[in-house]
Amino acid sequence: MTEELSLQAAAEVMREAMRQTIKRHSLWYLIQGGMMILAGAFALAYPLFPSSAAPALLGWLLIISGVVQGISLIGARNVPHYWLQLMSIAIALIIGLMFLRNPGQGLFTLTMLLIVYFMTEGIAKVILALTIRPFPNWQWVLISGLIGIVAAVLTWSKLPVTAIWLLCPLLGIVLIGEGAAQGYLAWHVRKALNIKKAESKAT
Repeated sequence: MTEELSLQAAAEVMREAMRQTIKRHSLWYLIQGGMMILAGAFALAYPLFPSSAAPALLGWLLIISGVVQGISLIGARNVPHYWLQLMSIAIALIIGLMFLRNPGQGLFTLTMLLIVYFMTEGIAKVILALTIRPFPNWQWVLISGLIGIVAAVLTWSKLPVTAIWLLCPLLGIVLIGEGAAQGYLAWHVRKALNIKKAESKAT
């Protein structure tokens, strides 16, 4: 019984640490969400670009996404999803660099790495959502994580005929889903903090 209580207490400490991290960096989370939505929109607009530019576009989107999410992990080493998110960021950067350095590289290898990226990113967001609840709108973070997992399963089901025309839209949907959920969460956190500050000044 005592051991169970101590585990519950430890879990609550981790949840509170994550909540405080979001509160401290809510502005950056909001900016990150906007940048991810913008990157996702570029991925969805890939048919407007020449087909030869698609691998470079995909590469830059992954690198930008990795860098933006990496900055958000600064000072958050104690949160439960830290290492999983860090692995997801590393995979995004590796795939992005591979697309830029050798666009003609085997699409199958890159697709497999993207599947791992979608899955790890999705699981990380699910863990984040379950950690921060009952934060307002934590369900949207959960949904964004499930979108990443579904994207991984869908890409896997299309092997070995997966092509750039499928990968770009899937990446766009994942980035927009995660960016919107994260931005929406951060906006509500900042709104609540501002209301709290206004009330404390009034008293």
